[in-house]
Amino acid sequence: MTLPVAAVGAATPVLPTGSVGATAAVPAGHGAAFDSVLGSVDGLQQLQSTSSDLAVQAATGSLENVHDYTIAAAKSSLAIELTAAVRNKAVEAFSEIMRMQA
Repeated sequence: MTLPVAAVGAATPVLPTGSVGATAAVPAGHGAAFDSVLGSVDGLQQLQSTSSDLAVQAATGSLENVHDYTIAAAKSSLAIELTAAVRNKAVEAFSEIMRMQA
């Protein structure tokens, strides 16, 4: 017995435009780059909140499509891993710079 499988749509980015991995030309003395990092942290918080809300709905039985929760949880997990990896690389680069002799 075979079951039909629906086509998979195109992949979309997990984080919004202007995320942690994005780079932009910023004039010296302006905080636009830092602002974009804060915006991506807000996006991460929104992904976690959505995932938590869907988890509660799934636990109470009010969620119609369980795959919505699964997708939201995967997006949240991936975003957290990406944010942690970028943070670790930034700390590593800062530590390397601090070890340089003047």
